[in-house]
Amino acid sequence: MSMIKRPLAVLAGACLSVAALLSSAHATEVLRVSAIPDEAPTELLRKFKPLGEYLEQELGMQVQFQPVSDYAGVVEALGAKRLDLAWLGGFTFVQARLRTGDAIPLVQREQDEVFTSTFITADPDINSHADLKDKSFAFGSVSSTSGHLMPRYFMQQDGIDVDSHFSRIGFSGAHDATVAWVESGRVDAGVLNASVWEKLAADGKVDTTKVRVYQTTPTYFDYNWTVRGDLDPALVERIQAAFLKLDPANPEHKAILDLQRASRFIETRADNYDGIEQAARAAGLLQ
Repeated sequence: MSMIKRPLAVLAGACLSVAALLSSAHATEVLRVSAIPDEAPTELLRKFKPLGEYLEQELGMQVQFQPVSDYAGVVEALGAKRLDLAWLGGFTFVQARLRTGDAIPLVQREQDEVFTSTFITADPDINSHADLKDKSFAFGSVSSTSGHLMPRYFMQQDGIDVDSHFSRIGFSGAHDATVAWVESGRVDAGVLNASVWEKLAADGKVDTTKVRVYQTTPTYFDYNWTVRGDLDPALVERIQAAFLKLDPANPEHKAILDLQRASRFIETRADNYDGIEQAARAAGLLQ
């Protein structure tokens, strides 16, 4: 190599190194966050806004919420590294873990250790799953843990062949939509996340003189905040610490926790969701 070409090669290499560093820095300038669309998009944004502002303050970086149209979109975006942090249901976490091989569950709400699903109806003659023989039924999203997978699994455990028991099965796409379907008479009964049901009932967004709970599932692990596995470990620790720092005794923190329907956040780990994977395989939702 000539004396002229050698400095040029060194300079070119240095430029590439700087570009790589800048690219790496840019990748962590913005924390890209999303959530499974288990409620209306406006509600998800309302719930996330104060949490996003808190995370920006704690992490010293911009936090950007990127809504998706369906559950699969979150899993795909996490796998394609278009997201850094995502609010997932237990089943979506299992799917993300299988898709990426290294997705890391960071925290869950205390109540996510003992989560349940609520079966509802507006028909006074329905008091059990047996009463729904040849009647219509609504799940939430196909990929919902609390709105489909675990209720289906527990019904199977009770001897109900879900695919033949009902005259018609519908998928509303979201928990609040399931309530609307049942209340309007579009279906005879449905099932949803117990936490969402309690919130809708408390806020007067469902007529509880008309729609009632007729059964509740056993408990299971559900939601968590998950990061992609190749995120900077130091940033992962800071994100987890920020969630764990939220204190219900602090009024500002409590307002954030209340919107998340959380008493507080606690650490979680991947093997907490082994039962969800087993249930999904038993229900034929994972091959």
